[in-house]
Amino acid sequence: MRICFSYIAQVHQTFHSLPIALEIARRCPDVEVRLACLTEAHRTFVKKVQRSYYPDAEVKVDLLRLPSIIRKLMPRIGQGIVPKLFALFGNLGYFRTFDALVVPERTTLLIRRLLPRRIRMIWTRHGAGDRANGFEPEIAKFDFVLMAGSKIEQRLLEQKLIKPGQYATGVYAKFDLVRRMPHPPLFDNGRPTVVYNPHFWRSLSSWPTDGQRVLDFFACSDRFNLIFAPHIRLFYPPRPDKYDDFSAYMKLPHMHIDLGSEASADMTYLFAADLYLGDVSSQVAEFLVRPRPCVFLNSHHVDWAGDPNYRFWTLGPVVDDVAGLESALDEALSDDGKYRALQLDYVRETFAEAEHDTAPKGADAIMKYLAEAN
Repeated sequence: MRICFSYIAQVHQTFHSLPIALEIARRCPDVEVRLACLTEAHRTFVKKVQRSYYPDAEVKVDLLRLPSIIRKLMPRIGQGIVPKLFALFGNLGYFRTFDALVVPERTTLLIRRLLPRRIRMIWTRHGAGDRANGFEPEIAKFDFVLMAGSKIEQRLLEQKLIKPGQYATGVYAKFDLVRRMPHPPLFDNGRPTVVYNPHFWRSLSSWPTDGQRVLDFFACSDRFNLIFAPHIRLFYPPRPDKYDDFSAYMKLPHMHIDLGSEASADMTYLFAADLYLGDVSSQVAEFLVRPRPCVFLNSHHVDWAGDPNYRFWTLGPVVDDVAGLESALDEALSDDGKYRALQLDYVRETFAEAEHDTAPKGADAIMKYLAEAN
């Protein structure tokens, strides 16, 4: 049996399937596991992970074919939709040689009808948030789906996007990998550290309307450290010139600016922070694996109460105006237990297994499904 784990998107999605690929490789010596990467940098990254944390997993790492002009443009345009399309349609012959194609994104569904039906398409998801985007109808096109916990399972079942026997719950492989990685501290000044993590969709993000005011607030603060670590796609690709607008903040010893390095994906900043400040990014779910204060920015004045797509906004104060940010931070930090109890319930429903490795479970679920499907 030959299984391809494909990586055509940004590096943050890789964490959600790579540990599963490496677990299959180490547990199933009769299975050929290949990792297909869009860029040389991505291929270097997955090789480093395999060598450093899964040395007994034998995998082959391939570089997907791209037109030379597209590859030359990649440092400037990143792994956006154009390179993805060239990667998918330009490598159909390669993808057709496998028994299964495992992906953390949904763009690959574009070639579903161009592949033989015998090839099973498996989705590991990436992230465990509440936004409606994670529950789109096209999910039903996957043959098998892995998910973190009962919260996602119930919504997908209610919307008839998955069926019993075609999914597995309790798998969030990213945690397996980040637990193995080093995460050095960023500050030693005794201040509480806030991580500000705005989303990349302008229609939902706090960045376009309130982001600058947030940075200015913390720049003038003598109480807090700030890590500005937006969703990796907000400033993607994070070219050096994009840091020019942040040079004044980068000179401040209590502020750390990262527009999208590997540290933005490996939970370095979530581990380092005492409080999460954001809007709709699913990273809040990862942050809350260790319950801590949260504050949410309602920059678009959404009527969110009771909306399941905003359930995580019940886990800390919600701010409609940045003028109220400091009082919200104080409220969150002085929580008498109300939010903590809600956070614990949320984490239990979001991640069935947050403290233990789940990639082995995902690997076993995939192999069991493929054995029964074939």
